[in-house]
Amino acid sequence: MKNDFLYSSITHKLSAQIKNGVLKEGERLPSVRTLCQNHNVSMNTAKRVFLELESQSLIYSVPQSGYFVSQLPYLRLPLPETSKPSPIASSNEPNELINKVFTNIGREDLTLFSIGAPDGELIPLPQLKKEVIQATRTLKGGGTSYESLQGNVTLRRMIAARSLNWGGNLNEDDIITTNGGMNSLSFCLMALTKPGDTIAIESPCYPGILQLAISLRLKVLELPTHPETGLLVDELEKLVSKIDICLLIPNFNTPLGSCMPDENKKAVVELLSKHNIPIVEDDVYGDLHFGNKRPSCCKAFDTEGNVLWCSSISKTLAAGYRVGWIAPGKYKDQIMKLKLVHSICSNSIINESVGSFLKSGKYEKHLWQLRKTLQENYLNYAQTIAQHFPEGTKISQPKGGLALWVEFSGDINTVELFELAMKKNICIAPGRVFTLQDQYHNCMRLTLGLPWNESLKEKLIEVGNLAKTLIK
Repeated sequence: MKNDFLYSSITHKLSAQIKNGVLKEGERLPSVRTLCQNHNVSMNTAKRVFLELESQSLIYSVPQSGYFVSQLPYLRLPLPETSKPSPIASSNEPNELINKVFTNIGREDLTLFSIGAPDGELIPLPQLKKEVIQATRTLKGGGTSYESLQGNVTLRRMIAARSLNWGGNLNEDDIITTNGGMNSLSFCLMALTKPGDTIAIESPCYPGILQLAISLRLKVLELPTHPETGLLVDELEKLVSKIDICLLIPNFNTPLGSCMPDENKKAVVELLSKHNIPIVEDDVYGDLHFGNKRPSCCKAFDTEGNVLWCSSISKTLAAGYRVGWIAPGKYKDQIMKLKLVHSICSNSIINESVGSFLKSGKYEKHLWQLRKTLQENYLNYAQTIAQHFPEGTKISQPKGGLALWVEFSGDINTVELFELAMKKNICIAPGRVFTLQDQYHNCMRLTLGLPWNESLKEKLIEVGNLAKTLIK
């Protein structure tokens, strides 16, 4: 415990010095040995400090020379504003715009900055193909029979085992498989709400969640959200009497990329449990952390079974496989009944192959490389935006996930920018699709999940140049 405290304290101090400009770009840091002597810590603790700072891209190592402060262009760009949605539930869905943006999924003639999933080039396709072939040999009848209602045992066991990474303590019987992450969220909301109920969400919010809520005839209450720390707990407490259910993406929320601190997660779980308000936790981005440690989940603080923890491999491995799951806590019976009615079972072959892939250890190796790529992409995006986007541009500073939120000055309307970009075969996601209210017209989300190369850089520069033409 003492070593953990010292490690955290030293890391925080050095990080603050870098971000505040006390330690300048290119400046050499003290050696590992010097850090040990100055702070009276072990070599392992000192090395851990440098590894953590390196994982945050605050420093870089030069063989035989030591560690140096990285170039951090994003520090010259301010954070977007904390959102301030109306406290009145709304249902003004931007249907036409959502259709324009997201019907472009799969189009190979477009540069899809709009789609929040990793590109196929970032996926270990040959390894996945082998697992699928092996699954047809392993499963009874080659996978042609119905599997159990609760889902593939191999997959559920691996999900349960991996829950230890985020502070969970699940077993295979706690988990129900689904056909992707949205299917998980759908089951949760169908099981626990009725038309006219009010659902609380972070704002801005993933459009699919907004569409799902409206399709179930729910009132949507958008909550103020900070671009780094996520949902404002105090604001949630003020509105708790108006809420029937809460759906959160606490880890690397899209589109902001925010991550709620543990104390906030714990406070939210305790607050809503006290009022008997279910929490649906969408954790599809949790494994995409840039730092050394995966963030905890709200489910880790759940002692009453009030959190329905949902996730999938859609954002980490293969969106098209449609593999998702729920740990529904005390609501398991309701979810099981819905699954029986709506889908009976999941895809046997795909679920077995994914479970086997997780079991082999290949998933962890893949995640390590994917996280490294996404973090490098973020730095490349930030560098390009700092150099080529209009003055006054603000960007989020995600510590993980796939999303980068960009906020322009009030002159620039990103719906207009979307139309201009489409003429150049570039698709962005305008801010208006992430809300049911009249806001975020000067914002957009960019995905970090594309392979970075000169062509992509030129496309991003093109977006910046188009944005400049909209300045009035």
